[in-house]
Amino acid sequence: MTYGYCRCSTNETKQDINRQKRELITMGATADTIYMEYESGTKQNRPELLKMLAAIKEGDTIVTTEISRITRSTKQLCDIIELIQQRRVCLIIKNSVTIDCSKGEIDPMTKAFLQMAGVFAELERGMICDRVKSGLANARAKGKQLGRPTLTIEGVPAKVKTNFDRYRNGELSKTEYAKICDISRPTLDKYIAIMTDK
Repeated sequence: MTYGYCRCSTNETKQDINRQKRELITMGATADTIYMEYESGTKQNRPELLKMLAAIKEGDTIVTTEISRITRSTKQLCDIIELIQQRRVCLIIKNSVTIDCSKGEIDPMTKAFLQMAGVFAELERGMICDRVKSGLANARAKGKQLGRPTLTIEGVPAKVKTNFDRYRNGELSKTEYAKICDISRPTLDKYIAIMTDK
């Protein structure tokens, strides 16, 4: 059986994982045998990766679009190589390398190549982190406020302000108040807290 693994670091609203899925299908995986998740490549306990590694049996094949999708940790990559060797599984990285461990062996050159690819994936991750930290430090130095802006009374919608006295006098329940203002209860709670403190 051919299993596919795809991963993005952030959720589906920020990164589209479908390109990876399409490529995995062209490599022999099916919609039912593709494991996908939104997790950091440096994270050890990724549920979908662990499920796939638990499912593979002798003679199976794992396909992925690039080594950094499986892991950005050299140590974890070495552990995965050892596992596929023990299970006698084939690992195919698109347009890169095929590691056929069906005989329980892996040639030293292929293993070294794969480990070097893992080192570069880890290096790339480290460089991305450094660039993000540098950018944040630069923004702070320029006086930019980072994170979510602090909500003030000026940011409370007019409809919420208009109906506040009706809610406070008991004419409206919190559920009715939220419905009239077309907002969720948690959002309404934030607005009420601001108007109560003003």
